[in-house]
Amino acid sequence: MPVFLSTADADFEAAFRTLLAMKREDAPDVDTAVAGIIADVRARGDAAVIELTAKFDRLALTPETLAFSAEEIAAECAKVSPEDRAALELAAERIRAYHVRQMPTDQRWTDPEGATLGWRWTPVSAAGLYVPGGLASYPSSVLMNAIPAQVAGVERLVICAPTPGGQANPLVLLAAKLAGVDTVYRIGGAQAIAALAYGTATIAPVDKITGPGNAYVAAAKRRVFGRVGIDMIAGPSEILVIADRDNDPDWIALDLLSQAEHDESAQSILITDDAAFGQAVAAAVDKRLETLERRAIAGASWRDYGAVIVVRDLDEAATLSNRVAPEHLELCVADPDALSDKITHAGAIFLGQWTPEAIGDYVGGPNHVLPTARSARFSSGLSVMDFLKRTTLSKMTPEALAAIGPAAERLAISESLEAHGLSVRARLNRLNRSDGA
Repeated sequence: MPVFLSTADADFEAAFRTLLAMKREDAPDVDTAVAGIIADVRARGDAAVIELTAKFDRLALTPETLAFSAEEIAAECAKVSPEDRAALELAAERIRAYHVRQMPTDQRWTDPEGATLGWRWTPVSAAGLYVPGGLASYPSSVLMNAIPAQVAGVERLVICAPTPGGQANPLVLLAAKLAGVDTVYRIGGAQAIAALAYGTATIAPVDKITGPGNAYVAAAKRRVFGRVGIDMIAGPSEILVIADRDNDPDWIALDLLSQAEHDESAQSILITDDAAFGQAVAAAVDKRLETLERRAIAGASWRDYGAVIVVRDLDEAATLSNRVAPEHLELCVADPDALSDKITHAGAIFLGQWTPEAIGDYVGGPNHVLPTARSARFSSGLSVMDFLKRTTLSKMTPEALAAIGPAAERLAISESLEAHGLSVRARLNRLNRSDGA
């Protein structure tokens, strides 16, 4: 049974804090194992990657077969039905159109002292995109990671997509093709992250690694951060739905289950201002769990981490939502835009009962790689900005240096950094001599 809470209860605050503090990452301490894997890949390169792939994915590879050949990709893409291809193409088109609008502009101006200042944006040179394999093999994740990188102008894009037992997902390879990625390595786990970060004889290192994965992938991304950039450490999926009584309980139940079916550690929370509606939604969830294909996973998630919270009004709902800082937030209320204005912490907001979170997973346009575990308090979802770097520009004229240089010299002296101050003073002295002449 999920947790049922009410803000009218005397012990609500303590119970709500317990809900926020739940540790949902159902994984052993894998850091030591991951450290060993990374060290092995750094020392032995391709040989280590091949051995670990045989061990964990039951797939025998050689350096020549680490990546899919062009012929293999074409053959797999040919297996995709016209209907699936059309859906994937629509998703790619909408995702690309949304992310094109995110591209920032370069700026350059001259200030009153005569100094020219500004910034420019340039893409990272190479990015490695991790796509989970096996049961969690999602072509949508390929599009969500690769298209922003492509829009940003990343020159070299590669994908690591494990294929346990040699079973490839044709839709994943078609998504890669639609996103303009030609190199897809059939490797995964910590060994794939290590290969992307440090390189092997066959796999060239990249500058940025993005994409979700299991506990081993997450631990590996933590360890290689600094050597390369990463997007985020993704945890189990989560959804928070704020709904009033004027909703179909079954619709809301399905929205909650759309995240619960991802993982037994996923979390689905309903906040409502109507206790009877909350009970109706819970009953609808139970009914759907009788027939849902992934009912074992979704049922465990709902039982262990689900919650229904009854509030006095929607203002209180917004306050609690900001404390949760959910990955996905649905606002199924009469005026979702007004309520949205009160939300300060959420990975993605879905406005109104006709906007199920699942639309955002596939064809909405915004990215579905989002901050989890309350990290929406300080971070954002994946975007073109993750594949860009901002470089600042400064140009002093003699007049500009004469105007602001003495202040820089004073600050350098105050910090006991003599050479800093002297580098400015030497130029000021030259200007003074020129003026004297």
